[in-house]
Amino acid sequence: MNRFLTAVSAVAVMISATAASAQDFRALAQTDLNAARDELRANHPAAVIPGAAGDTFRSWIDAGLADAQGRVGQVNSGDAHAYLMRYYAAGFRDSNISITPTYEGLGPYFGTSWPGVATGWRNGRYEVTYVKPGVRNAPRAGDVVVSCNLTPIEEYARAKLDRWEGNLDTEAGRVTSAPYLLWNRNNPFVSGLPSTCEFQRGRGRPRAVDLRPVPITPGDLEAAYRATVYMPPATPLNIETVNGRPWVHVHSFADSAGWDAFNSLVEGQAAALRGPQGFVLDLRAAAGSSAYTSTARGYGLANRIWTPEFTVSRQPAAGEITYRATPGNRTWYAETLGRMQADPRFVQEAGPVIQQTQEIVAAFDAALASGQQTFTLPGRAAVADTGAANPVQGPVVVLVDAGCSGGCLDTLDLLTRLPNVRIAGSTTATDSIFIEPTVERLPSNYSDLSYGHKAWTSRQRGNNQPFTPAQGLTYTGNPADETAVRAWVATLFQ
Repeated sequence: MNRFLTAVSAVAVMISATAASAQDFRALAQTDLNAARDELRANHPAAVIPGAAGDTFRSWIDAGLADAQGRVGQVNSGDAHAYLMRYYAAGFRDSNISITPTYEGLGPYFGTSWPGVATGWRNGRYEVTYVKPGVRNAPRAGDVVVSCNLTPIEEYARAKLDRWEGNLDTEAGRVTSAPYLLWNRNNPFVSGLPSTCEFQRGRGRPRAVDLRPVPITPGDLEAAYRATVYMPPATPLNIETVNGRPWVHVHSFADSAGWDAFNSLVEGQAAALRGPQGFVLDLRAAAGSSAYTSTARGYGLANRIWTPEFTVSRQPAAGEITYRATPGNRTWYAETLGRMQADPRFVQEAGPVIQQTQEIVAAFDAALASGQQTFTLPGRAAVADTGAANPVQGPVVVLVDAGCSGGCLDTLDLLTRLPNVRIAGSTTATDSIFIEPTVERLPSNYSDLSYGHKAWTSRQRGNNQPFTPAQGLTYTGNPADETAVRAWVATLFQ
């Protein structure tokens, strides 16, 4: 399924303590919240398409606005503005709805204070994963957090992390937000560094530990986060040989990742990838997007390895796609069509996509003229088996984790249909059936709203359903220990 993405030019915005008063940020937050709600109510398909997938949207769009507006008085900085915008967007429980800063934000390694300890989500609980050397009276790595500030840890984590740092209704949201459990990230809406937490070691009784802030030296928080959550290498696309077989690294779907050179590398090593020894396709942390479709990146990779003749009959059928007929959504397609037609390479390589988009614009015009709220178009139909032989002789292990999102999930929809392919690692992120993002700048100019403007109601993978490795293919060790990960993967080929 194609995911056309709006080409949005980044605007660098510097926010300092003197750039605006606290009252200014409160006013900006109020204005942006209202604008986001109005845009979503006017154009998001979940507002008018019945079904369980849209129930959360309909229940949150106004109730969540009221919730967020009740917190506007605490907006005292650019960071606070960004947190409140994120909170409102995250309340939809739809990873395809987001409100993100237009400037360089806090980043994953930011904190204003910490106790020298980081935690990770391991086997359904929060465990200590990192302790800064020299910190006295600290818990040990492997200790389980039982409570903080006399609050059971699940309740404490929900209050501090859910919607602010991640979606705790998902495994992926737990994993990526867990290091912040005991940190102060300059979020005025939640507690900062807890004063006391209880930790349990093995089967022993929980032990209360007083937590005190320790000085933050350069690299501290990055080291703690990287010791807890897998982070991709500086070169996200590459092929190396590990334990005698190719290991294909795909840790990004972004245009800037260097796809032309990587695709040439794959084509040059196709014979080795198809050999009887098998290979590893590493999709950990494979996030990001391309100008028109991140899914095409993954499908293009599969075609270079398995050949288009073999994959075409195994690509999932698109089924029916439902569009919400609004002038705003029609404008998005018309502008996207214009960009496609102005791109000579896209015209040369993706003529059918341009034709499809022209048909969609025409369908919008017809629906708007007749006053329809929605219209449905058939997607790509299933293709009969061509009888082409599988060129890949050996087993294939596809390694995934919580960072596999967006086009990575669409790529897995195809890969799981190919013979001798196994999904291994840990549970991926999720995405909703409301796809193909519109990106709109909010009035403050400090935030962008992104949301899926059409509904893939017949998608075979359910709404917000992740990929979870089967029993025996789940990695339970430290995801940041690359040596251990590679040793474990090697056992899957025995």
